Amino acid sequence: MPAIADPGPIAAQPLTLDGITHSYGAGLAVDNVTLEVKGGELVALLGPSGCGKTTLLRIVAGFIEQTNGKVIIGDRPIDDKPPNRRDIGIVFQNYALFPHMTVADNIAYGLAARGESRALQRDRVAEMLDLVQMSGFGDRKPKQLSGGQQQRVALARALAVRPRILLLDEPFAALDKNLRLDMQIEIKRLQRQFALTAIMVTHDQDEAMSIADRIAVMNRGRIEQLGSPVAVYDAPETLFVNNFIGSSNLLDGMVEAAGNGECQVRLASGAVWVVAGARGFAAGQPVTVSVRPEQLELNDAAAADRIPVALKLSLPIGGDLIHDVTGPGGETLKVTAPRRPGTAFGQTGRFHCGLSRHARPALFARSQS
Repeated sequence: MPAIADPGPIAAQPLTLDGITHSYGAGLAVDNVTLEVKGGELVALLGPSGCGKTTLLRIVAGFIEQTNGKVIIGDRPIDDKPPNRRDIGIVFQNYALFPHMTVADNIAYGLAARGESRALQRDRVAEMLDLVQMSGFGDRKPKQLSGGQQQRVALARALAVRPRILLLDEPFAALDKNLRLDMQIEIKRLQRQFALTAIMVTHDQDEAMSIADRIAVMNRGRIEQLGSPVAVYDAPETLFVNNFIGSSNLLDGMVEAAGNGECQVRLASGAVWVVAGARGFAAGQPVTVSVRPEQLELNDAAAADRIPVALKLSLPIGGDLIHDVTGPGGETLKVTAPRRPGTAFGQTGRFHCGLSRHARPALFARSQS
């Protein structure tokens, strides 16, 4: 890998969103969002369509003026600055390259708009092309490039202006699966190399889990949970976060005993599970138990903490088998297990389903929606 030029004297800057609220007419798109992105950190705004994540990104970029709140870079509010004066680089979902310009001219566009000298533009373009591994492509037009190459050019253009903040708006949505993974690795590499403070908007949980330092899960204009990818997956704070991140099995149950940071829950099937880390629940309270497919396992023997199930179907997904089983009440469960070479996956039959050794199910009040 060729040596990369020094990214410049600008140190990583924190980005603070302080009580951001925005309405479209009578509709509330962003509802009093406060978020601090640490210097050099990549935070993903993750949520379904209409949750406010894109509006929030456009407010940071300066394309929308928020109804209330402040956007602060370092210790200075930037709300009075137009988009081209915020020192922010943006990579769009559709690349947003100028089709009539060459790759080199696209990369130099922001520099030219700032009035930088032609010599600096030429040197920076060469550096950026080298950085995104596209040296020799400077004279081509965007239509002569693949989707992945166009996204690399868009990234080079965003980095050319030495931004303090990098915004990524669904940057991988237009790419196929293999290119998407390559670009995820590339963007994460460059973000770390340049110590960029970055926000990425996505509705794809796999993207957020793979490259974000922290994930802000949004719902109805608010952040429901902010934490590391591991935290939001293993310890969801709300049923919405639980259902939006990953795949879960939801089982009805009743708390039989609670104390010392754990609950003993009797499921509708009659099996009794001990749920560690569950606080704030009382005996007799109806609850929903959420357990990830990889936290369950199938056994031949019956036990008090196992559910009798019928195995209907097994599907090979890469190195895993996904078992589709049905409980005594007709409830459907998904169980994930490693697939060993030569293992048959067409079998059906009667088994017993229980928690794996290190499983930590999540517990929610039944009334929560």
